[in-house]
Amino acid sequence: MTISRLTQFQALQTGLPTVLPPNLRIYAVGDIHGRADLLDTLARRIEAELDTAPAETLTIFLGDYVDRGLQSSTVVEWLSRRDFPTPFIALRGNHEEIFLRFLEDESVLEGWRKFGGVETLHSYGVDVSSVMRGRNYEDARRALTARLPDHHLQFMLETTLTASFGDYFFCHAGVKPGVPLAQQKAEDLLWIREEFLSFEGGWGKVIVHGHTPVSEPDIQPNRINVDTGAFATSVLTALVLEGDSRRMLFADRF
Repeated sequence: MTISRLTQFQALQTGLPTVLPPNLRIYAVGDIHGRADLLDTLARRIEAELDTAPAETLTIFLGDYVDRGLQSSTVVEWLSRRDFPTPFIALRGNHEEIFLRFLEDESVLEGWRKFGGVETLHSYGVDVSSVMRGRNYEDARRALTARLPDHHLQFMLETTLTASFGDYFFCHAGVKPGVPLAQQKAEDLLWIREEFLSFEGGWGKVIVHGHTPVSEPDIQPNRINVDTGAFATSVLTALVLEGDSRRMLFADRF
């Protein structure tokens, strides 16, 4: 990997009685969306911190590895080979869900091509000239199936919907108000937006999520959004949790 320039590091006051188990540090990484360059920058920044890390360090990727950016296949290659400085959990995003659906149903491409699917197909070497005109979806599906490495598919299939450590619950989009965390439906974990974002109540844990791009991390009493729109802003964000402390780590190209 080549190392892009990292320019921002910012501490964050905690303000809430939220803790992780002892001797654990977690990096929760927002939506990557085909920006392998920013993933590389963030990886090198995390690696540089490991000398001072506790006994266990874990990265949690919050989903949306593909689409929009131009390096989706590279992102999936690195992650599917576990090419990262720490052990990690890869959560599923709605864009991985759509990717997997397309492998079974070409009609999915009618919607997918409008929010990043064309860029992903192109990254896998699929001719997208007809797709961009709304044609030959089955040809594109067959081409992607033929070009998709087995370990990429396995990575996608093995992504999980949630993770939970200490007082934090991690998912891609958010959770449905009024529903216990253990009973959340996949549809909400992958797609929910306004109903979750506007809710001021709690679930017993702070929800760490992405899915909805924000200009800077959105820190609320009941949730933290770390999707800083990497594909468009060139800023990839990780929330760093350790004990009762929080801080933000930023990777960008400027």
